[in-house]
Formats: sequence, C-alpha cells, structure tokens
Amino acid sequence: MEMLTPEELSALQLSLKVAFSATLFSIPFAIAAAFAISRLRFPGRSLLDSVVHLPLVLPPVVTGYLLLVTFGRRGPVGQLLESQFGIVLSFRWTGAVLAAAIMGFPLLVRSVRLSLEAVDLRYEQAAGSLGANPLWVFLTITLPLTVPGILAGAVLAFAKALGEFGATITFVSAIPGETRTIPVAIYGYVQTPGADGSAMRLALLAALVSILALVVSEAMARRMTLRDA
Repeated sequence: MEMLTPEELSALQLSLKVAFSATLFSIPFAIAAAFAISRLRFPGRSLLDSVVHLPLVLPPVVTGYLLLVTFGRRGPVGQLLESQFGIVLSFRWTGAVLAAAIMGFPLLVRSVRLSLEAVDLRYEQAAGSLGANPLWVFLTITLPLTVPGILAGAVLAFAKALGEFGATITFVSAIPGETRTIPVAIYGYVQTPGADGSAMRLALLAALVSILALVVSEAMARRMTLRDA
C-alpha cells in the first residue's frame, strides 16, 4: 500500500482524535446510564433504556439532523452554549466528537451494563455490612470489577466512532482538516474521478483498525467471562 498523502494523513489523524475524544467523553455518562438501568428502579427506567439505544435504530442522518437543530448556532442548546460559554459545535471537530459519541454510546452502555450485572452482589453487601457507604462501595468494589466491561465497550465505541459517517456529515459537513474524517474523506474520494486509490487506502486502514478493535474487545469480553466462571 502506497504512503498516505497529506490529505489522507490529515483525515486519519482527525479520525483518531475524534474517536478517542468521543470515547473518553462518553465513559462517565455510560457508567451512570448503565448503573441506572441495571441497578435502580424508578419510573421511566424503560424509557431511559430506549432513549440510550435509540441511535442504534435511528438512521444516522436523522441523528445528525436532530443534533443540528438542537446544537447548531440557531438551535436552543447551541445558542446557549455560544452566548454563555463561547462554544460552537456545528461545523467544528468538536461537533464531530459529539456525533461520534452519541452513535457509539449504546454499545458502551450495553457493555458496561452486562459487566455490572455480572458483579456478585455479595461483595457489595459484605462491604455495606461493614459500614461502607454506597458511593465508597461503588468506587472500591463495583467499579473495579466492571473495568474489563468498560474497556471492552470503550474499544467498540472507539471503532464505531472511527467509522461514523451519516450523523457527522449532516451535523458538521466535510471541512478538510476540521471535520473531514476517514468515512467522510472516502465518500469524497468516491465522488472524485481518479481518486479510487485514496479511497481504497483509507478503506483498508479503517477496516484494519475496526478488525483490531473487535479482536481486542472480544479478548476482553472473554477474559471477563472466564473471571466470572
């Protein structure tokens, strides 16, 4: 495979930055959502579960459009962020992070939830009987036991974020060096005569990274299964 051109290298670097930032941003929210769904009982729990998994069934373009009307400069949240904090998400790489985070969020929540449900509650009950408060029990017992699941879900979310296209191009467009990630760049190359080589190189890179992510995630899931056996 030929060396990457500067444009292809820029798309690769941007994709890695967006995917890593999206995954890191999602982890605390995913842990909170997974804990609420798996451990708490409250009105609207099923609704929360449905909303969390909605990006899996909604067309990505619809998700991107909803992000645009909500977080765009004319959207209610977008106007608030810009006027109060000077934060602009639409047509910025930070907007690509938000789109990628939302699309990969269900995969991360599901992995964390399965890991939480596999934790033996007797450990938590024993710590509680010794006087430990619930937050301390969660931080010192529950959370460490769910780390393999968190890591496995993070790898899957990273792979999903790396391949995100529909929501990204709808929300932040395809600005070179700013929002032109690997999938967006591939789409552009496919539409450009004579750019098949660039599209193929980026497609192979994306496939290799995705396969590696799946292998790592499967290995972590297997390790968690063996631990609980």
